[in-house]
Amino acid sequence: MDTEFVELRGQKTRLAELGSGDPVVVLHGWGGRIESMTPTINCLARHYRVVAVDLPGFGDAPVPQGAWTTADYAIFIRDLLQGRGVERAHFVGHSFGAKVSLYLAATHQHAVDKLVLVGSSGLRSAPSLRTRIKRSASRAARAAGYLGPPGRVLRDSIYSRIASQDYRDAGPLRPILVRVVNEDFAYLLPRIKASTLLVWGSRDDAVPLAHARQMEKSIPDAGLVVFEGAGHFAYLDEPDRFCRIVRHFFAPPN
Repeated sequence: MDTEFVELRGQKTRLAELGSGDPVVVLHGWGGRIESMTPTINCLARHYRVVAVDLPGFGDAPVPQGAWTTADYAIFIRDLLQGRGVERAHFVGHSFGAKVSLYLAATHQHAVDKLVLVGSSGLRSAPSLRTRIKRSASRAARAAGYLGPPGRVLRDSIYSRIASQDYRDAGPLRPILVRVVNEDFAYLLPRIKASTLLVWGSRDDAVPLAHARQMEKSIPDAGLVVFEGAGHFAYLDEPDRFCRIVRHFFAPPN
């Protein structure tokens, strides 16, 4: 897959553009890159002009300056597309890429035609007992950090035990991760005008199926397809089925 580097307001990123026809934007999830979406990109490029982007900080795109929010990512994608003559497009997003697409559809409705969200983040669950315990431990760790070198050793030890794998792996993206995981976009869902297809794996252990059902209820024109036995990467678990469903969803009515 041929890619190119582009720059917008000092932020570099990498994108791939394949096929012709109506534009479709494909956005990968947290920790991913353009190649994470290869089966979807190649399938859709037979019928559409597909634009896939390394979200800043992922793949070969440098980490943004400052702690970006999802809104910052959405505006970056919107402006990047406009620079390539794409004012309105279908969107296919996975996980964090879906969250960026969701935000764009709710706040810049003219930019999104139809919307496909796969295992989308964006909603917060009521904290479980385990989460409440972790939060208490985190507060204790922060307090320990003020006690000098021994306290900082204790703090780091506590954080290493309670931090999620994403947090441990985030590196320079950690400030961004902390901001985006604390966002709750439930209030945005009713604002989405685009017809929306939700695709979820029944065994998604990253974003619960209950979130998909809440999104289906809250987005005015939404439908949910559940891939039984699939996980968080449902589009990879059943790539041919996923692409058939998306192509049918994007097809204009007869």
